[in-house]
Amino acid sequence: MVHGSRPAVVDGPARLTYAELLEECMRQAGALAGLGVRPGDRVAVLAPNSSLLLKAHYSVPMAGAVLVALNTRLAGPELAAIVAHSGARFAIVDETLLEKVSDLAVPVYSEGAFAALAQSAPPLMIPVTDERSLVSMNYTSGTTGRPKGVMYPHRGAYLQSVAMAFHMGLGTDSVYLWTLPMFHCNGWTFPWAVVAAGGTQVCSRKVLPSETWRLIREEGVNALCAAPIVLGDLARAPEAAPLTTRVTVATGGSPPSPTLLATMEALGFDVTHLYGLTETFGPTVVSPWYAEWDALPDDQRARLKARQGGPNIVGQPLAVVGPDGELVPRDSETMGEVWLRGNNVTLGYFEDPEQTQSSYAGGWFHTGDLAVWHPDGMIELKDRSKDIIISGGENISSIEVEQVLAGHPDVAEVAVIAGQDDRWGEVPVAFVTVRPGTAPSEQELIDWARGRMTHFKAPKRIVFADLPKTSTGKIEKYALRRRLAEGLAKDDG
Repeated sequence: MVHGSRPAVVDGPARLTYAELLEECMRQAGALAGLGVRPGDRVAVLAPNSSLLLKAHYSVPMAGAVLVALNTRLAGPELAAIVAHSGARFAIVDETLLEKVSDLAVPVYSEGAFAALAQSAPPLMIPVTDERSLVSMNYTSGTTGRPKGVMYPHRGAYLQSVAMAFHMGLGTDSVYLWTLPMFHCNGWTFPWAVVAAGGTQVCSRKVLPSETWRLIREEGVNALCAAPIVLGDLARAPEAAPLTTRVTVATGGSPPSPTLLATMEALGFDVTHLYGLTETFGPTVVSPWYAEWDALPDDQRARLKARQGGPNIVGQPLAVVGPDGELVPRDSETMGEVWLRGNNVTLGYFEDPEQTQSSYAGGWFHTGDLAVWHPDGMIELKDRSKDIIISGGENISSIEVEQVLAGHPDVAEVAVIAGQDDRWGEVPVAFVTVRPGTAPSEQELIDWARGRMTHFKAPKRIVFADLPKTSTGKIEKYALRRRLAEGLAKDDG
């Protein structure tokens, strides 16, 4: 009623106004009901960052159902296991991904077939009568075991969407580019956040640096979300050049190095650092920025931006808790586990009461992430609890070592894990992917680190290798540990 004639979605040559988006979503909801979907049923959707998946974020809830957005990077058996566990009635699949779903034990509708059904379906919009009913289920990436179905209620998704619109400064002039996977935490709730603000969403089916630069320039993109690895690819692309109009960027997933943040700022990207998990609708912690910090030296500004920050606008105060169960001091040094609670913490794991009770104990979600608390109330992640390196009784943050190595001009990616040592117990071992056309030596990188941090924190070994990643782009440190334990961490060139 307010933005009806305004541009809502760009997907290649296809363009939809808000009125057209509403009409198509309501007809898709009607088609779902015609296929037998009833309130509370789950509907699986497998698609890239396209208008199909974007519309499903509305049409599935309009039918009273629960959206299960499937990870396009998973193999057929993995997808089949998730669909079976979720209890989805059927799956709607992009034509380019149909070969992945031969193992599904439920009916599969291609995008084209479903669109044909929707054309003649009566419009439908079932109102939400219980704000704690589910709008979606998102599956974890499985880095700590089999994927778990995280239950997203309408209330938390709504409030998180409002928070994301606020913190990204979204408005009717926003042109948001889909570089973050829409299947990941429902795209951090941005399919709903951008619509709340009346902005335009630009779909991008494949995140290629050249295509991203093209869309930014041709579509007038001024907002996007991306993992640090995507930002690194953009910064290194041949098309990279300073923009005339600045782009607001939210990044998370792993802490970006101060070097990367400084590079992106010079290219015209204003980066906000976020932190969150699948269990918190994505970003529940945001790093604020104060105008007086603009005058600080570049390296100091980058270090401030690398911090995760404090609770977002709808969050409750967080806690950083030591092994004794007490809050750690805000001294920028003492590490503790980050605990979160509030409306933007989800309801738990689907059909997994034991894990829900463990992870959501005492009204707090226990993240397993270790951080220090700064005097101004901001947190800074230092490690996963299992990733901390204990060398000669001293704790070493793998993230700290990674960020130092990432500052070397020849380093493209780096992951640091604990290697066994007869004398020290554990020592840092760095797995490094170098930039094309470079060939730094192991000693060169070790010396680089020793020149910038206490010597005992510097890596004792460098392994040149491509880094294994999960389906959501996170580095699989457990795979690196296995390689090291099996003696397979040889130079890959």
